[in-house]
Amino acid sequence: MRTDFDTELEDRLVRYAKIDSQSDGHSASVPSTKIQLDMSRLLMDELKAMGAQDVTLSQDSVVLATIPATQSVDAPVMGWLAHVDTAPQFNATGVKPVVHRGYNGGDISFADAPDLRLSPEEYPFLSEKVGEDIITASGTTLLGADDKAGVAVVMTAARHLLDNPDIAHGKIRLAFVPDEEIGRGVTPNLPADLGADFAYTFDGSTPGDVEYESFSADAGVVKITGVSIHPGWAKDELVNALHLGAKVLMTLPHVTMTPETTEGREGFIHAVSMTGSAAEVEMHFILRDFEMEGLEAKGALLRQVCETVAATEPRARITCDITHQYRNMRYWLEKDMTPVDMALAAVRKAGMEPVSGAIRGGTDGSRLTEFGTPCPNIFCGMQNVHGPLEWVSVQDMAKATLVALNLASSVAELDAPAG
Repeated sequence: MRTDFDTELEDRLVRYAKIDSQSDGHSASVPSTKIQLDMSRLLMDELKAMGAQDVTLSQDSVVLATIPATQSVDAPVMGWLAHVDTAPQFNATGVKPVVHRGYNGGDISFADAPDLRLSPEEYPFLSEKVGEDIITASGTTLLGADDKAGVAVVMTAARHLLDNPDIAHGKIRLAFVPDEEIGRGVTPNLPADLGADFAYTFDGSTPGDVEYESFSADAGVVKITGVSIHPGWAKDELVNALHLGAKVLMTLPHVTMTPETTEGREGFIHAVSMTGSAAEVEMHFILRDFEMEGLEAKGALLRQVCETVAATEPRARITCDITHQYRNMRYWLEKDMTPVDMALAAVRKAGMEPVSGAIRGGTDGSRLTEFGTPCPNIFCGMQNVHGPLEWVSVQDMAKATLVALNLASSVAELDAPAG
């Protein structure tokens, strides 16, 4: 069944998805790719056109805006967040969104990849979407619904409130963040820049999802310096950094502690990239666990493996640096579940049964919560993200929009915090 929001959501997602805004974890700039600012500037123009106030681009390249409270409402300030970047794991250049209107329940084919199929047999949730409007890419790129579906939801809900001042609500702060996919979008500046008492990211998947627990995450960088020499003179002299890098990979528990061998509440060590030559190699890892003890153990294991491989070849130099990325937001949210309970109620009011699972990943809310602004995560409908089979139902985005509007109405009934 189509809703009042469907056309706008479809239009927004199709327009936003065409903009290449892929982030780059190897870049030190802010944002990591300048193309993300193409999305940011577009959103700023659209926010100003719809009547949002205080539209700015922060020092951290976050688009900020305000939906002012309706008259006589003195309530806590709520934040809504979505991220403008798309994942670096798959091609995101030249995205051509395709709308499969009134999905018929069969396999979905792709114009630019004739052998590719999106099948309800392989992805059973798709079979529940018969009659709905499904958006995919054309087969050679990701779609970017992660998180441009969330961006579309937030923008649509904001536009609706600004056009309907009879809907009572408190002040709402919007934030569209870069570099979420590489864990750098939310900085310690954002709580003050946002100025919200609590917030929500719209960066989840299945309708009904309200998530308040995520992985805790660290990043590992292993650098190996061997001994380079002409291969014709290499006998007893050459120390091949590539071989040592392979030893590191093979010594790690790659059949029991990788993403492809774990599920549920199991953590992992994921080898993301290995670049270099026989002379020097750089390897990047991500470490994930739901509990700090498990995360620290994985960091210790990576260091131990590097030390063990280094001991086999004292002429080589192997370093292992592990840095903080984000922490399980449950550690803070469980101290005051009010934002979570409000989200659960908003989902029920929208006619869905809420589901709260543990995210095998993180959101901007993980870092924002850690920095002091409680921020659970709410669904926006995206499915099969980070690859060519990514899709989203327009009607699922509409459900998320309704949840956002339900939150706006319910917050209006709360008293603003003292002081």
